[in-house]
Amino acid sequence: MSQRVQDAAAFIDTTLQNEGSWYRADDVENRVDGALASYGASVGAIRGTVRDATRKFKDLDHDEVTALASVLWGQPGPGRRPVFERRLAAVVLLQSRAALLRHSDLTRVEGFIRTARTAELVSPLVADVVRPLLATLKGKDRQRAETVVGRWHQDPDEWMRHAATLTSGITAETA
Repeated sequence: MSQRVQDAAAFIDTTLQNEGSWYRADDVENRVDGALASYGASVGAIRGTVRDATRKFKDLDHDEVTALASVLWGQPGPGRRPVFERRLAAVVLLQSRAALLRHSDLTRVEGFIRTARTAELVSPLVADVVRPLLATLKGKDRQRAETVVGRWHQDPDEWMRHAATLTSGITAETA
C-alpha cells in the first residue's frame, strides 16, 4: 500500500476521532449491538472529513481509492474492533468516486456487505455504490456483474440477500 493511502487513512482516522463524542459513540454501539466500535462522529463530520481528505490528497486514482476504502473498512489496529465511522467514511469515499469503479470492484464491495453488520452501512453501499456501478456497465462487464449480484440472491448470508433485494430492478431499468 502506498504511503499516500496510509497518510490519507491516518488523516481520516485522526479527524474522525477528534470529531467524536461519547454520547454518539454509545448510541452507535448500542444500535449495532456492539459489533462495531464507534468514535461518535456525526454523519456530517464523516462526510466533511472525506471531502477534506480528497482535497488534501488530490487525484486519488482507482487503486488508491479502493485501497483507502479497504483500509478504512478494516480494523484500526491489531485486536481492535472495526469502527462504524471509518466504515461509513469508506462508503462516502466510494460514493464520491463511484465513476472510478469497475465491475471487478463488486468483489471488494461484497466483502464490505458481508462484514457490515448493519443496514446503516449496507443500504448506502448498495444504493450509492452498487446501483450506480451496475447502471454504467455494458457488455461482458455487465454480464459478469449480473452474475455476481444474481449469486447474492441465493447467498446464505442475510446481508447479501438484503443487498440483492436492494439491487432488484436495476437490470430492467438500465437494460
